[in-house]
Amino acid sequence: MTPKLLEIRDRGTHVPALAVSIDGSDGYLARRAGFQSRMIYLIMLSGQVAHYDPFAWGGSTGRTMGTAHRWIEEHFDELADGQVVDVQFILGETNQPKVSEQVTHPL
Repeated sequence: MTPKLLEIRDRGTHVPALAVSIDGSDGYLARRAGFQSRMIYLIMLSGQVAHYDPFAWGGSTGRTMGTAHRWIEEHFDELADGQVVDVQFILGETNQPKVSEQVTHPL
């Protein structure tokens, strides 16, 4: 099991998230829960909403979380902990990915 904290961004949207790569090699409980092949469990840290199916995100989070989730699945091994996942950039709506709010709005 490999966790990564990510900053998911979209138009006017900032979602602190935890992505966890999990599969059957993580043990009996993972296999018992249905994680035979690798899946990415994506958790919105502030909203306490989680899905392992990228197509399960609906409602007001569908575009942002669904797009980010599919992209994270494809690029999980390349992602660094704390990296920005910019939905507008992924969809080709902007020419450059957003910079982390940690840089632009530090706490």
